[in-house]
Amino acid sequence: MSRERLPRPAPIGLEEYRARRRALMDALPPRSAVLLPAAALVTRSRDSDFPFRQDSDFHYLTGFPEPDALLLLLPGRAEGECVLFCQDRDPTMEAWTGLRLGAEGAVSRYGIEQAFENGEREERLAALLDGRETLYLPLDDEAALALAESLRGELLAKQRQGAVAPRAFADVSALIHERRLIKSEAELALLRHAAEISARAHRRAMALAAPGLAEYHLQAELEHEFLWQGASGPAYASIVGGGANACVLHYIENRAPLRDGDLVLIDAGAEFDLYAGDITRTFPVNGRFSAPQRALYEVVLRAQERAVAAVRPGVTLVEIHDGVVRDLTAGLIALGLLEGDLDACIAEQRYRRFYLHSTSHWLGLDVHDVGTYRREGQARPLEPGMVITVEPGLYLPDEDDIPEAYRGIGIRIEDDVAVTAEGHEVLSAGVPKRVEEIEALMVGS
Repeated sequence: MSRERLPRPAPIGLEEYRARRRALMDALPPRSAVLLPAAALVTRSRDSDFPFRQDSDFHYLTGFPEPDALLLLLPGRAEGECVLFCQDRDPTMEAWTGLRLGAEGAVSRYGIEQAFENGEREERLAALLDGRETLYLPLDDEAALALAESLRGELLAKQRQGAVAPRAFADVSALIHERRLIKSEAELALLRHAAEISARAHRRAMALAAPGLAEYHLQAELEHEFLWQGASGPAYASIVGGGANACVLHYIENRAPLRDGDLVLIDAGAEFDLYAGDITRTFPVNGRFSAPQRALYEVVLRAQERAVAAVRPGVTLVEIHDGVVRDLTAGLIALGLLEGDLDACIAEQRYRRFYLHSTSHWLGLDVHDVGTYRREGQARPLEPGMVITVEPGLYLPDEDDIPEAYRGIGIRIEDDVAVTAEGHEVLSAGVPKRVEEIEALMVGS
């Protein structure tokens, strides 16, 4: 296997983070403020923590990489509209867990206008919010709500001294998420890179697959490539499902042997600078599709390729999904796995026994990224800068009424697709999905 290392794309610049904060503040009503906490460390077992991963919204606005920070946006404040509280510099703790940026580092390296260490939170926070009528925060974050209530209570207690407490709390998440839905050129470069790393990992797994290995062997190859290429690791729990395990949509045990004659489904993607890749491929363990496997695979492939081709501005995900449903249902009828008229099978949703999920989701800082799918009750049209997955599948249970040749076969094919002004760009095109291409890679390796 090639040990080539991909060149790293440029990180998102400080000016882009500043522009994001500016756009959010410009959307707020007068005398408002934003309070947004960073992610916290999570204990894994006694003295060890899970690897830290920054909160996506906090990262989107700051790029600041440390836990236990707090962002305040205070439009119109003369001393600085962006204030960050961060971990205290602590030589003892830093000897154990690494250097901390501190307030000075937050300002000098991350373009924050004013920063304080967490030791100053108690004395400064309420005063910073004095006079703000509406406080925007993530309303689904219990810790953030508790902090906001405490700060409001502190200001209410000082009303006789002229303090003004926020009258209302409002949800900041929707405002941030609407902006996150449209990716900048810098974000697209990171998503393209995450997809290329993911594609290389899938090719590596295909090339090394063989009967007698276990699912976890392919998982190891995938995640080795992620780390080799500088990704932080998987963007989500890698799925490697051989045989009937491929019919379990979120199968993550990855412990079973890979058997000669079975297919294996891999749904895995790298996370690079917090941006996610998300690719699924299904291929034969022994490098050759059987005739029934190929017939079912071609049904899914035709539906997937037609769905990808349909991606362009103005089209909705509902329209793309409806096309996939029609193609899959027609294929199931042609193979004798469904009976009856095509339109009747669709209207009665008979296909849902074999196709349980939607065709697409947003992709970005989160693998199932944020942003509404509907506006005023209507499916929203795609726009340039949106990034989606396209992932039809068929999952045939191992049950007596299924023809034996098709029992226990699960197939999904998924690509990452950016919407462009002209149509679309397939970010994950670097991993084969046509039968001849897959077999050539596997047999030639």
